[in-house]
Amino acid sequence: MKMRAAISGWSTITDCLIQLGRSLQPDKKRSPQPAEKTAQWKRSSTGPVGLADVIANIEATALIGLSTAGGAFTEPIVREMARKVKRPIIFPLSNPTTKSEAAAGDLIRWTEGRALVATGSPFSPVSFGARTISIAQCNNVFIFPAMGLGVIAARATRITESMMLAAARALAANSPAMKDPQGSLLPRLADIRAVAVEIAVAVGLEAQKLNLSPVVSEEELRRRVIATQWTPAYDTFTETMS
Repeated sequence: MKMRAAISGWSTITDCLIQLGRSLQPDKKRSPQPAEKTAQWKRSSTGPVGLADVIANIEATALIGLSTAGGAFTEPIVREMARKVKRPIIFPLSNPTTKSEAAAGDLIRWTEGRALVATGSPFSPVSFGARTISIAQCNNVFIFPAMGLGVIAARATRITESMMLAAARALAANSPAMKDPQGSLLPRLADIRAVAVEIAVAVGLEAQKLNLSPVVSEEELRRRVIATQWTPAYDTFTETMS
């Protein structure tokens, strides 16, 4: 599926469509949109282009919230997105819960249970019809430790964007939702050590591909990853009274 994302973040909630001709910060210069592309858009107001305008005029498949603007993903916006997309991806990632762009239960209800939801704050499972839908809390604990593990085990000399992408793809391959459409998008914390091994191996293989680490077989790399992975085991001491 080709992803078209509307990202709610940066300085204001209305800064969700980057346009040419503006003075842009360096991180925004990679994807500007020509003004003529939006000139014929149906607009909700004469002010700046807002998130509702973007969703109304494109078929966005993913909506990612980084704005800390609580409630920014309103019911009309979400329903309009769901009207055009079979499985909308909606990630209200702002913390704390009061800053979340939407509540998980609302997103499930407004999309008739079709949304793929991950949040920045913890949310309880959502009941919808006869189903109970787990809400994944998106957190860097799934990637960053495993990235470090892969780099150390593979003896990589640096970290690249493609190595980060390899880590993300390995995490996605281990998503419970890959086997059960109603499953959580992210693995259980109880499974994080096993998933970390898969991510670390993927990172190490990518490092080898880029000539950033010694070349070994996948089996040997996996052995090194497992041997390097820290195990929180502590000795038990018994105090005796004389």
